Amino acid sequence: MKHLIDSTDLSVQEIDELMDLALDIIEHKDKYSEACKGKKLATLFYEPSTRTRLSFEAAMMELGGNVLGFSSADDSSVSKGESVADTVRVVGCYADVIAMRHPKEGAPMRASMVSPVPIINAGDGGHNHPTQTLTDLLTIRRERGAMKGFTIGLCGDLKFGRTVHSLIKALSRYEDIHYVLIAPNELRLPAYLIKEVFEDQGIPYEEVLTLEEAIPKLDLLYMTRVQRERFFNEADYVRLKDTYILDKKKLKSAKPDLSILHPLPRVNEISPEVDEDPRACYFRQAMNGKYVRMALILKLLGVTI
Repeated sequence: MKHLIDSTDLSVQEIDELMDLALDIIEHKDKYSEACKGKKLATLFYEPSTRTRLSFEAAMMELGGNVLGFSSADDSSVSKGESVADTVRVVGCYADVIAMRHPKEGAPMRASMVSPVPIINAGDGGHNHPTQTLTDLLTIRRERGAMKGFTIGLCGDLKFGRTVHSLIKALSRYEDIHYVLIAPNELRLPAYLIKEVFEDQGIPYEEVLTLEEAIPKLDLLYMTRVQRERFFNEADYVRLKDTYILDKKKLKSAKPDLSILHPLPRVNEISPEVDEDPRACYFRQAMNGKYVRMALILKLLGVTI
């Protein structure tokens, strides 16, 4: 049995195999429509989520399986004081695989130590979001055609953004990728990640303060929102939330084949006027999330077609 807690739990070969499987699902949906008949997915979401929770549920349903679980800790025995470990032990009696989101970093790892079924980390605090990373990788592969030979800009909240942290660690294992980190000083990528991912491995990167100076050189732009829920000081959030807003004016200097990604939800960091631009990939990216989660469920359950 295997769990998915961190994007680095998967080898590059395993990631590529998941991508291949997701692409086959896209091309041959009917072939997989009853692949998980009789199987159950439990979604244990201790904090709010729309896309991730619903895409997991849609993924299992489209595989012919069933879904149970909760979308708020208030709707579970957590409100009575039950521990994560106990909840997982019990739910593991009813489900074949568990997807868990939790505000505390390390909670899914703790769950995996006691769970009788595979655990999928659906996001833990500001730490990791491996299935979003797989979604991003599938989107990059579908949009760019290859996992190498491009410059990617990561913009916005690079300090607390778990999607950014997971994506950087996953992409660092592919060759010939240049990174441009676009953030205010208060939201820069943590120093430990810069050292661990870039400096220790000799991977080229640069840090800039403005989107305008970065965008002409980018093949991919990964936008993120400034996350109110990660701030302890409301005044700091208000001061930083509108630092970067992508609009048509800024896109005038971008490459014609730029790919714009965003893990969603967005607030106002991408103007709605950008949605009609063919370079906007974020809604296609959300759809890719369903397919890659279908592939992951199949792999963890050992289902082959």
